[in-house]
Amino acid sequence: MAQLRPPVADTPAVEEFMAGLVHPFKAEVQALRDIIKGVNQEITEEIKWKAPTFGYGKHYLLTFNLRAQDRIHLVFHHPDVARVESPLLEGSYEDRRMAYFSNLADVRANRAELERVLRELIELSDKAAP
Repeated sequence: MAQLRPPVADTPAVEEFMAGLVHPFKAEVQALRDIIKGVNQEITEEIKWKAPTFGYGKHYLLTFNLRAQDRIHLVFHHPDVARVESPLLEGSYEDRRMAYFSNLADVRANRAELERVLRELIELSDKAAP
């Protein structure tokens, strides 16, 4: 399971990471970070697995996988992500789904669906909260 502890907001570490990030899609990473954080003020961000990682409540939502240099790869690893239906999400894994973006135009074109997916995951988190 991806969740070991509640995510923490560690903005200085993330900003330091981003300042040093050398990646052909750095602008896309920043645009996606802004979109993700804009969905809900309670979304937290930290560096985990050598990349920006986002959480909400007791669960992680998603992490950037920055190894690929030909596109942006997001790994959604929220425990309920398999319940979310979306053309943006790929893979039929029990514990994760993927999303890929090829450029800023692709990020902009998929913004509304990304926001919808995140809102649904937050709603599922809130329903599961004790």
